[in-house]
Amino acid sequence: MAFRAGLALKDMEFVQFHPTGILPSGILITEGARGEGGYLLNNKGERFMKKYAPGKMELAPRDIVSRSIMTEINEGRGFKHETGVDCMKLDLRHIGDEKIKEKLGGIREISIKFSGADPSQEVLDIRPVCHYMMGGIHSDIDGRTELQGVWTAGEAACNSTHGSNRLGANSTSECIVWGKITGELAAEYITGGVPVPQFPYHMVAAEEKRIYDGIFRGNGNVNPYEIRQELTEVMNEKAHVYRDGAGLADGLRRIRQLRDSAWRHTDDRAKEYNTNYINVMEVDSMFRVAEVVLVGAINRRESRGSHARTDYPKRDDVNFLHHTLAYHDPREPLMKTHPVTITRYKPVERKY
Repeated sequence: MAFRAGLALKDMEFVQFHPTGILPSGILITEGARGEGGYLLNNKGERFMKKYAPGKMELAPRDIVSRSIMTEINEGRGFKHETGVDCMKLDLRHIGDEKIKEKLGGIREISIKFSGADPSQEVLDIRPVCHYMMGGIHSDIDGRTELQGVWTAGEAACNSTHGSNRLGANSTSECIVWGKITGELAAEYITGGVPVPQFPYHMVAAEEKRIYDGIFRGNGNVNPYEIRQELTEVMNEKAHVYRDGAGLADGLRRIRQLRDSAWRHTDDRAKEYNTNYINVMEVDSMFRVAEVVLVGAINRRESRGSHARTDYPKRDDVNFLHHTLAYHDPREPLMKTHPVTITRYKPVERKY
């Protein structure tokens, strides 16, 4: 919504993949499972993290673990899930049934309900899943956006708290801390008698016409739910844990072809509680976000934080130590850069 209204989306190419999504649903198996002593195993029965982060093992940062899993899969040491998806194994059996019930009761319930596996008796099929975006609505550190009177906080915002790679649990802190900071400042702004600027209502009228005439009353024969699934598959294939220029460009071409399909219609024309309409509108927004992610990733010819390109495996501070800003344009996202504010700690190479 902010993007369509003319605000910038910042750093959207930085997508965090949680290493342990259970198959086939993709629901997260929390890091607590590895914190309590869970092992990640390849098809040779090896705790393969010893090759990638011998000091941290399974408790290495999420991007390191996710890339390690995908490296093992790409080099032929993965498993094949019954759905045909490549995966690895998470082994909690040695932790014991009593401790699992005491410490990981929620994980046990999720595993049984969504995978049919009791983690005290069976290993779990897992693989990295899209989890969080470091990017979001461009704001300053207090949550002010580029449009006076509009504020943003929490996961919707990008105030650069997480840089290019969020640490686990920091999203909760983000919501709590900036919920207070930004909420108070926004309230003070209103109660201080500052005049609210005139909103561009002509944009609202145009958007209303696009939504109701172009989508709600639109026509088309393509199933929007199938389009959504295809979009998901393209992003998983082309913009997953590892990326490269050719794959990203192909992904961008394919999602633009999908977007141009005549899917913009709703079979349900009811004006109350219309979930078909909501789902179609979600797909419309997903295409915009996916395009920004892909264009940002194509332009960032380096590897930094959660953004890992096999054709540019090194971080390049000379050319890419900057934020990415994406503005809406009817043809394609208008991309700009924004300087990074470095305070106490300068970027250094991570080593494990």
